[in-house]
Amino acid sequence: MALNMTSRNVVKKVLSVDTPEGAGARVRRSIGSASLRNLTPFLLLDHFHVSEGAGFPDHPHRGQATVTYMLEGSSRHEDSAGHSGTIQTGGVQWMCAGKGIIHAEMPVHGKNVPEPRGLQLWVDLPKSVKMTEPSYQELDPEAIPVAYPEGKDGNISIKVISGKSHGVESPVRPLGGCWYFHIMMKNGATMFQDIPAGWTAFIYILKGAVSVGESGPVHDAFHTLVLSNESGETGVQLTAATDDASFVLIAGEPLDQTVFQYGPFVMTNQEEIQSTLMDYRTGRNGFEKAHTWKSKIGNM
Repeated sequence: MALNMTSRNVVKKVLSVDTPEGAGARVRRSIGSASLRNLTPFLLLDHFHVSEGAGFPDHPHRGQATVTYMLEGSSRHEDSAGHSGTIQTGGVQWMCAGKGIIHAEMPVHGKNVPEPRGLQLWVDLPKSVKMTEPSYQELDPEAIPVAYPEGKDGNISIKVISGKSHGVESPVRPLGGCWYFHIMMKNGATMFQDIPAGWTAFIYILKGAVSVGESGPVHDAFHTLVLSNESGETGVQLTAATDDASFVLIAGEPLDQTVFQYGPFVMTNQEEIQSTLMDYRTGRNGFEKAHTWKSKIGNM
């Protein structure tokens, strides 16, 4: 922990509105909405809820990492590289799309099974690794390390999905710097979380309410809080204002590059997007199976 604990503060607050997305899915879009476009290196954050019969069948990606964290229920995944599995409640999948992959994400429904809810974060990849081979890092719930700043019987728990908190470090190694914490606090509990100098950082509140900084106002559920990034600020002071505060704190190393996005393809200029579209149409450079592969889970 930093010896000089100077807190960041909230510089922008955006409410994520519950919106229909396709057939049967509802999304609260945080980053990526009209109110909060690209927040380098972050491109999108969706808080999703998928009803029975809905899902995300076969679709491509290039140039970003997608991080899926299941809050309730579970979701199956399958891709053109032969990888498949299930993300359980509390589990995470960190997929680096690299130069290209086709995959399907299909939430699991059934009797006495919670409807799938979770978060999907898109993180831009540095230009130098956008054309790397696709890769996965997956953690089941029990494999995600937990930090207890006040001890296991205390009022704070921090799931360290990536990065490090209070002496606990995640095994996830993203391409490009990114720390991702799910923090749960009881009313009145307070903590300080270090954040690397110069990194972009934000909070998305899942439940309850929290204040930021030494004497900041209280912010409630479904708000995204963009944090300041001033010289000398070493982290963020957080205080629970309800007995069930639950939120994610995410920080990343900003990228000095333009973002040129065309749907699921994220590159740095129009020429790279045109090349990507040509690669996809002609089935090359990562998209060799674009027109021949079909997932089992997305075509049932």
